[in-house]
Amino acid sequence: MMRACILDFKKVDFVHQAMENVKVIQQWQETAQSRHKSYANVQWRGLEFSIVDWVCLKVSPMKGVMRFGKKGKFIPRHIGTYKIIRRIGQIAYELDLP
Repeated sequence: MMRACILDFKKVDFVHQAMENVKVIQQWQETAQSRHKSYANVQWRGLEFSIVDWVCLKVSPMKGVMRFGKKGKFIPRHIGTYKIIRRIGQIAYELDLP
């Protein structure tokens, strides 16, 4: 008695169609990313400071931490105005902190 192997072409077609859908979705994602990048690059501006400039120091907030006697949404985001003493790197500066 001879047995025949029957291929289920519906499953093969389903896999092929799923792979095509993945390629289409990846193209859409690349298009969306490039569009977002072009919008973001228009608004971006490089900041460079000189030695005589005064800058505010950004304080990154942490939940539940009390800073400067205030808690929650009243925590200051930036503190003081400090003079730049020297430039350390492309984006790093040494400030005259008290």
